[in-house]
Amino acid sequence: MMDLKLQRNPFGKLILTTADGLQHEGVMPVHAFPISAPEFGISILSQEGHELAWIDTLENVTQETRELIQEEITQREFIPEISRILTVSTFATPSIWKVETNRGNTELVLQGEENIRRLDRKALLISDGNGIQFLIRNTQDLDRHSRRLLDRFL
Repeated sequence: MMDLKLQRNPFGKLILTTADGLQHEGVMPVHAFPISAPEFGISILSQEGHELAWIDTLENVTQETRELIQEEITQREFIPEISRILTVSTFATPSIWKVETNRGNTELVLQGEENIRRLDRKALLISDGNGIQFLIRNTQDLDRHSRRLLDRFL
C-alpha cells in the first residue's frame, strides 16, 4: 500500500496527505490513459496542476482512497459509450445521430467526419457539436445496422 491519504474537507474538496505529513488541499486525480487503462496510471495533481503523487494501480491504495479517487474521476470524466447507432439524419455532415449508450438513448450532432477519431484498430472517439465525447470501444461489437451506418462516415 502507498503511504498517502485522501479525504474530503467540509467544502467537498479533496485533501492529500503525503507520507511526510504535508497536506495539499483541492487536489485532483487524473487518469493518464482514461480509455485504454482506466485502473492504471493515476496522477494526483495540485490546484496549480503539479503532480504530487503517482499511483500505478488503484490496488496500491486503501479502499477509502480508491473510492474517493473513483468518485472524483466519475464526476469529472463523462464519456458515454455507444452500443448502437439507431438512426442518422443524413450521410452528409452535419448529421444528427440517434444513439443508444450506457447512459441511455441520446442524440449527437456530428459536425464533420474529422470529429470521428480512431483510437486503435477497434475503438473510436466521436466528438459532437456540444463538445461531448462518445466512445465506441469496439466497432466489431456493434450490430450490423450500426456498423453499416458508421461505415458511411469512415
